[in-house]
Amino acid sequence: MEMLNESAENYLETILILSKRLPVVRSVDIANELGFKKPSVSVAMKNLRNKNHITVTDAGFIYLTESGREIAEMIYERHQLLSSWLTILGVPADIAAEDACKIEHVISKESFDAIKRHVKK
Repeated sequence: MEMLNESAENYLETILILSKRLPVVRSVDIANELGFKKPSVSVAMKNLRNKNHITVTDAGFIYLTESGREIAEMIYERHQLLSSWLTILGVPADIAAEDACKIEHVISKESFDAIKRHVKK
């Protein structure tokens, strides 16, 4: 799987999360969700489109491609699991979510899988 920068991974994860909540996802929805300006989001969408991680329709609807969905689901799973694990360890939920956001991008597959195995016991 192609390694992306943290920002690109966050955008893909956000598109995935929004697609569970909204009938369609547009740049403005992503901008609102992340608190970014629309021009920054447009640049990011162009980069993700060039890497074939998303498709954008003429109407501006954004969809994850297979590779985009794969990355988004991996990051989302990491976020969910790390966040709940930290909460179980006694970290306040808001801090756990914030830390999970940072960890999810830098943790190796091996370390994450080990934590996952441990948590699932």
